[in-house]
Amino acid sequence: MAKLILSMDGLTLNEIPLSKERTIIGRKPHNDIQIDNLAISGEHAVVVKVLNDCFLEDLNSTNGTFVNGQSVKKHLLQNNDVIELGKYRLKYVAEVAQAPTAAADFEKTMVLRPDVMRKTAEQMASKGFGDTQTGIKAAPAPQQQQPNPPPAQPAAAPAAPAPKPLTLLGAIQILTGANSGREMELTKTLTTLGKPGVQVAVIARRPHGYFITHVEGTQFPVVNGNTLSTQAHPLADHDIIELAGVKMEFFLKG
Repeated sequence: MAKLILSMDGLTLNEIPLSKERTIIGRKPHNDIQIDNLAISGEHAVVVKVLNDCFLEDLNSTNGTFVNGQSVKKHLLQNNDVIELGKYRLKYVAEVAQAPTAAADFEKTMVLRPDVMRKTAEQMASKGFGDTQTGIKAAPAPQQQQPNPPPAQPAAAPAAPAPKPLTLLGAIQILTGANSGREMELTKTLTTLGKPGVQVAVIARRPHGYFITHVEGTQFPVVNGNTLSTQAHPLADHDIIELAGVKMEFFLKG
């Protein structure tokens, strides 16, 4: 899980895991990260978590928000970025991808050639074992009669199929407003839409599809007439999105 490391003058004060979708930083006690210093505004900045990415957004603070020495209004945080708020520092530490497990490595390398399988079966047969489709079994033991055999167990339900990887490029077409008819391809990993200070959402391009997530504003985006929650929402071909008073259509290009 990504986290922020709060420090001052090189001294670490706290480590805060970014487990919430919105982590607000400010001077007032109700903030998720409270920094009691007059250089910090009451609600100074917010970190918005969108799937595996985190955005830093300045909340119109008096003294501004800086990342790596640069003033920012909105910034996609990268591993080891340093957020500067007055004399305080918040170092962003991104999630570390897990290394493949031993079981996964074993599964990838377990390859049997037909000639090896045939020789193995012949060797087992010469030693008094028989082969089946599901594995190798010993010669059957004498059967014992059972007056009341147990009822047959129902077959297990088949496993759900794995999601198909995304192969088509997504795009949006503006349906209303001054830019009606304009088309934009969603080639970036993250595409921000809306009006800052009014309503902002982000569309994330992931290996298995496109997802839209609310970022800023009291009103949440609407998809096909349904208002979204704070959770990321998967987009389907020809979904109609309403955002900041503009209607647009999401579609997949062949």
